[in-house]
Amino acid sequence: MRFAHVTPPGGDEPQLAVIRGGEALLVPALFDGAPAHLQALIEGGEALLQRVREAAASAGEWQPVDGYAFASAVQRPPVVLAVGLNYAAHSSELGLKADKAPTVFVLWPNSLTGHDATTTWPRSLSESIDYEAELGVIIGRPARDVAEEDALSHVWGYTVVNDITARDIQFSEAQWSRCKSFDGFTPNGPVVVTADEVPDPQDLHIWAVVDGQTVQDASTGRMIRPVSALIAQLSQAATLLPGTLISTGSPGGAGYSRDPQVFLRDRSTVTVGIDGIGELTTHCRILG
Repeated sequence: MRFAHVTPPGGDEPQLAVIRGGEALLVPALFDGAPAHLQALIEGGEALLQRVREAAASAGEWQPVDGYAFASAVQRPPVVLAVGLNYAAHSSELGLKADKAPTVFVLWPNSLTGHDATTTWPRSLSESIDYEAELGVIIGRPARDVAEEDALSHVWGYTVVNDITARDIQFSEAQWSRCKSFDGFTPNGPVVVTADEVPDPQDLHIWAVVDGQTVQDASTGRMIRPVSALIAQLSQAATLLPGTLISTGSPGGAGYSRDPQVFLRDRSTVTVGIDGIGELTTHCRILG
């Protein structure tokens, strides 16, 4: 199944919806006590997901998704963990060494935003804003000290993430959280696809287009550490709670390393996508 947070025309707050092709079905209307947000659906476990699945199969209230506004596909997660340098081409182009253990940092919740949203930042803060297409992994069951061969059983679903980055700030500070956590710097969605629809997360075409130019074009099979290994390693230190979003790193082709460099400009449009999951578009405005 595919889920999104959408705001219907005239609505005030985003609601959880099932997405089927070009149609949407609001989950809160399916039955009394139905979840209004993805986090509640995940925390409800397999029984709640099955109830939603059965109710959606017999529902007749599907509406065209045109005119709905997409919010962040992942809302209110316990934490957002980002993995850096997980593709050899990307670590090489940044001039950084991929360590034996994953490079992990936290993204702030204010950075989460949805498909077709506009992300803004002040020119005075940075003019070196870069894009990064990434596979997002959402944890479904608590994961603590899980073995790599069992790790994917803890995955609830997958989404598309654009890990927008202020490169000048990234290379001037000892941590990477702030440079990637400006308001709206973690677009994700439009949908979360349940894990049963992605049989192999290492066999997905991932790409990015900036202002009509394809700038990233790769396969998730090129990850240094596959999704299963990332979950196993991260779960050694702390329990990965249901709803945790893990952004698994970006392939080569970042704007910082291109000649000439390609940074996001005022009125730039960037679309990142993963075949079988979706396409995520972000509009850019520079203030000042």
